[in-house]
Amino acid sequence: MFRSLMTSDKPVYIVLTFVFLVLGPCLLAQELTAEQWQEDLDYLQKTIHNEYPFLFKKISASDFDGEVGDLRASIPELEDHEVMVGLARLVASFEYGHTVLGYWEEKIPIHELPIVLYQYDDGIYIQGVHRDYAEVAGARLLEIEGMPVERVLELIRPVIPAENEMFVKAYGIHYLTFPEFLHAQKILSENKLDITLTLEKDGEIRRKTISAVPAERFPRRYGMVVPGEDWVESRDTAVSPLYLKELGRISYYEYLPEEKALYVRQSQIMDDEQADIPTFFKEVFEFIEQNDVDKLILDLRLNGGGNNYKNKPIVTGVIRTQKINKTGKFMVIIGRRTFSACQNLVNELSSYTNAVFVGEPTSENINFYGDNRPVALPNSGLNAYLSYAWWQDKPQWENGPWLPPHLATGMTFEQYRTNQDPALEAALAFSDSTFILNPMDHLTELFTSGKVDQVKPTAARMISDPNYAFYNFEQAFDKTAYNLLKGNRLEEAFFVFSMNADFFPEQAGVWNGMGAVYAKQGELQKAREAYQKALEIDPAGEEGEEARRRLQEL
Repeated sequence: MFRSLMTSDKPVYIVLTFVFLVLGPCLLAQELTAEQWQEDLDYLQKTIHNEYPFLFKKISASDFDGEVGDLRASIPELEDHEVMVGLARLVASFEYGHTVLGYWEEKIPIHELPIVLYQYDDGIYIQGVHRDYAEVAGARLLEIEGMPVERVLELIRPVIPAENEMFVKAYGIHYLTFPEFLHAQKILSENKLDITLTLEKDGEIRRKTISAVPAERFPRRYGMVVPGEDWVESRDTAVSPLYLKELGRISYYEYLPEEKALYVRQSQIMDDEQADIPTFFKEVFEFIEQNDVDKLILDLRLNGGGNNYKNKPIVTGVIRTQKINKTGKFMVIIGRRTFSACQNLVNELSSYTNAVFVGEPTSENINFYGDNRPVALPNSGLNAYLSYAWWQDKPQWENGPWLPPHLATGMTFEQYRTNQDPALEAALAFSDSTFILNPMDHLTELFTSGKVDQVKPTAARMISDPNYAFYNFEQAFDKTAYNLLKGNRLEEAFFVFSMNADFFPEQAGVWNGMGAVYAKQGELQKAREAYQKALEIDPAGEEGEEARRRLQEL
């Protein structure tokens, strides 16, 4: 039959339509053989090597191939959903949020617990839930089938295509609600739909069994459940904080007369139905110029991206509006959902304006691979969405796992439940025009202007300041010191390396740095001692391996 169809003179699209409409459901209903799954795996591996080799940045090609080999060998013993999760694990190993296996496309049926989880500073809570389980709304999740949630997160982490831990909190937390993923990752001993959760609410610990339903798009907006007839929220919905107000609109602003502040929320890099981005922000900046506005607060914490070509009127508008383009006058709230095209936006605001960032780090690397293409696996039909476009807004030495806030704020569940907004409160309260936006630039200026004696105490003060909770001083010192070392500026490199060792003596990397500068100075015994410290701190890790290699070279 297939031969007669393919050799007929009917147009190809008619033949394909017949195949998919008449035979497709039958084919998809059949379980794939181990050989067919292995063919899919081989196809994925070959395609990545041939067409996407640039993705081998955070995992080497050899390590990836090793993971492929392990999965290939285990396929005969696995159920279909376990193979799918194994493929998801492989795709996630590239650690780019846009590079993901399309598990949601129902090629392999999956189920989902009818709950919405959120990770607050004090734990993971059920932020929203189907009305059938309304009594657990606002409960803290302690265990899944008797396994502590901290261990569950460790085991589920490899299947999440996360660029950093903020991505896990924002987008990866939902993997905890998929029974098939929980089973494939050895969290459940058997694949089942009735999952027992250990919960804490109002000081009482209880167990509740929740039944998973076929996976569907629950009523959520920007990760938050939308309460209604069938869904229950955990917070008081009689009023809403500004960041959750008018969520039906992409673009929203409100004037706060007591604070003389204009609050603007842009929840996607897309046009709102009421006004496109240029029109909306033209109105925003005209309002600022024509009214008593002392501060602009741009809230991007819910913004998961869109079209980064639409960022220009936002950035240029801030630059032109000198009234607010000053330290302390322009505050930008970022967070765990700030991703993709919005990462481009905050990169540009960081480079070209005097923005002070408030909240949590972003969920995207500063420079990243985005804009994926689907690669359909021939037998299962699963799509692997592989990124192909490299977005580099900043030079490589300024790249990092995320854009960190200048003012770090979090949120407890109690703050969420009672509609408090620590990020907005911090943005409104901030007024220090002398605030140090870039610690390394400031320390470098002190050093180069001859104020060397001020460098270390200034650094110590900033390291202990909770506002800089997400600034990686150890990594910044390390990069600076190695750049100095490569330039053969040994005295300056030694100064920075030794300061790093004083501040972070438990980090193996700082001792590798000390070893490197000692070796270049010809002090081989001190170099050996430094490398030995690194090896003792991290005997099985990358830094320990580097120390071992350096010791062999001395």
